[in-house]
Amino acid sequence: MSLLELRKLNKHFGGLHVTNAVDLTLEAGEIHCLIGPNGAGKSTLFRLILGEHHPGSGDVLFAGENITALKSFARIRRGLSVKFQVPGVFKGLSVRQNVEIALQSRHRGRELEAEIDRLLVFLGLESEHAQTAGNLSHGQKQWLEIGMAISLKPSLLLLDEPTAGMSPEETHMTGEMVKRLNADGMTVLAIEHDMAFVRQVAQRVTVLHLGQVFAQGSIDEIVADERVAAIYLGQAHA
Repeated sequence: MSLLELRKLNKHFGGLHVTNAVDLTLEAGEIHCLIGPNGAGKSTLFRLILGEHHPGSGDVLFAGENITALKSFARIRRGLSVKFQVPGVFKGLSVRQNVEIALQSRHRGRELEAEIDRLLVFLGLESEHAQTAGNLSHGQKQWLEIGMAISLKPSLLLLDEPTAGMSPEETHMTGEMVKRLNADGMTVLAIEHDMAFVRQVAQRVTVLHLGQVFAQGSIDEIVADERVAAIYLGQAHA
């Protein structure tokens, strides 16, 4: 059974057809990257999956259940979690307090403290645990928010441009983090522009263009597709 299935999803904003009959299947246990030019409809598609937007037509199925009519909180309870592009950490609280807030609904007492410590180590933020989150580097804030997103132990993690603004080293470290999560059983769907990251982590890639699925395959197949080069660069490779 597919973990996530999108069937003919359509979304209009006024006269703008942002998502056009999108079909997408995500298998349990895979890392799937969603790429495409600016304005392709990637973020809108994420919000349709999460329930922040509702489609004009089409269906969203998660673990075999049609969740199209469910609100975001109900989808999260079923195993969805998301990290958006702009970090939404509590800047005035310490790193440890941020992680505690994310974990406290599932853990108590010594178990909570142990889980906080484990997650800080995973994120590489154990040395910054007492630092105010607002003083972290941009990359560290991104990692902290990933940590808060995975605190719910979701079966599907949505990542919206997780490496935006990161250095190449931070981008690579983020990719390794995502691969470790996947090795532990988490399915990941990521919107990303950084092709080094996509090459590092993706098992399958879907290209969106003008709200439609334009191409799909392995990263090597996508990179070799002259049609994909044309929509990114304005011309195909010679």
